Amino acid sequence: MIKPPVVNCPQCGEAVVWDKSSKFRPFCSERCKLLDLGQWATDSYRVPEEEPRQEDSRSPDEY
Repeated sequence: MIKPPVVNCPQCGEAVVWDKSSKFRPFCSERCKLLDLGQWATDSYRVPEEEPRQEDSRSPDEY
């Protein structure tokens, strides 16, 4: 029988077996799951914005 993979809880780092018995996977507990959700809700996790492109100030006639 193949062993299910073990992953680390993204919140606290505790080892979590990745199978149906792990109710909150990839988190180790409901607490870690809710802490992570709270961080998303307060914008603690953000995708960085790209630097705005420098717009070419020339008009199309100047090319």
